[in-house]
Amino acid sequence: VQLQASGGGLVQTGGSLRLSCAESGRSSYVIGWFRQAPGKEREFVASIRKYDGRMVYADSVKGRFTISRDNVQNTVYLQMIDVKPEDTAVYFCAASTYKWGTDYNPRTISDFGSWGRGTQVTVSS
Repeated sequence: VQLQASGGGLVQTGGSLRLSCAESGRSSYVIGWFRQAPGKEREFVASIRKYDGRMVYADSVKGRFTISRDNVQNTVYLQMIDVKPEDTAVYFCAASTYKWGTDYNPRTISDFGSWGRGTQVTVSS
């Protein structure tokens, strides 16, 4: 699986941004978004199971970020609204080629086997 994240940029506090993750090669079952701020560990943001649409979010972004998929275009989006300075980070998308069981949405780094290069999101205060 090859992944290409795009859509990052500079945005003001309270603004919005949409990130895209374009997938090519072998198809995945799940796409996740992670982020990493300077000096911090990479953290989970959201994931979506492409086969049933089931989503999960980190508490810090619930109600502000929305993950969605376009299976025809092989692209997953992360719509970000009401962004905050603490959302500033490099955002990465990742793919899992494993079809997870009914009750689990992948959300840890080890759940994902393929990673794309990140896209920088900077939120100005």
